[in-house]
Amino acid sequence: MSADSSTRPGESPAGAAARPRCIAVLTAGGDAPGMNAATRAVVRSAQGAGIEVLGVRRGYDGLVTGDLEPMSSRAVANIIQRGGTVLETSRSEAFRHQGGRERAARHLKERGADALVVIGGEGSLAGATVFHGETGLPVMVLPASIDNDVPGTDYSIGFDTAVNTALDAIDRIRDTAFAYERLFCVEVMGRDSGFIAVAVAVGAGAEAVVVPEIPLDMDDLMRRVEESQNRGKRASIIVVSEGPRTGGVLPLARALAGRFGIEPRIVVLGHIQRGGAPTARDRLLASRMGAGAVQALIDGAPSSLIGEERGEIVRVALDIARQKVRKLDPALIDLVHRLSI
Repeated sequence: MSADSSTRPGESPAGAAARPRCIAVLTAGGDAPGMNAATRAVVRSAQGAGIEVLGVRRGYDGLVTGDLEPMSSRAVANIIQRGGTVLETSRSEAFRHQGGRERAARHLKERGADALVVIGGEGSLAGATVFHGETGLPVMVLPASIDNDVPGTDYSIGFDTAVNTALDAIDRIRDTAFAYERLFCVEVMGRDSGFIAVAVAVGAGAEAVVVPEIPLDMDDLMRRVEESQNRGKRASIIVVSEGPRTGGVLPLARALAGRFGIEPRIVVLGHIQRGGAPTARDRLLASRMGAGAVQALIDGAPSSLIGEERGEIVRVALDIARQKVRKLDPALIDLVHRLSI
């Protein structure tokens, strides 16, 4: 184990567990493009190694109710290109309670599963960490979240697709903004995380970006819009993260209307960012992580988050991953402003 408590595939940790005979796999929390690619990689990597796979329906709720079914290699055919998740997902209230987790553990034991792979976001990671701590069952977590806020990895499955989906929409919006000389306020997903907003703002050439991590300086934003207009820009786009920490696009649009005497157009992209075929980047990332999770179980690695750091697939112990924090790089916000002149 290295100093940062992460290991690369192929490294043999001390106290390696026995090779699993049966793995259960589930998708939990918000869906993310690439979850199907990850499920496919887990199933086929496991079966190639002679390990049985059980698919869990509806995330942690399926564990609590015992909704598990065998998955063959053919069961995951023709899903790599599909958005959403064929295993379905949920946010399980029952799994939050110890009694629910005890029922989940009993169902896994009754079906012969001696390891679990969880594909999900930060909440799923938290649930997996508690479940492993209570049961001792080996658990591998694949970070899948369009918000890219899962600690222990540079990129989460689904982030690239969500950004490209939002970019495609804003490219179309800019055509209209230019034609009518309009100011558009575009709201993207990211209730507590501005990773989507910043990536989209840079990629779309937005004039400003509002994220939950940094308090909004309304006077500064107004000044930037005014300077943009004074330079002769015919259209402007402001990207805003959703949620209570930013207030969303409505209060901002009202403030802009009061200041400049114009009515900004409001676009809320919403859940279109979750759907659609995953990009090549997300398919590759999900496939590498899925195969990496199975290899970690074969190697007897401690329960871990299977992440990507600097282009390499790594294993980060669950308790260490939970202590990490994904921080937004403020230099990217400055880049948005510098390139908007």
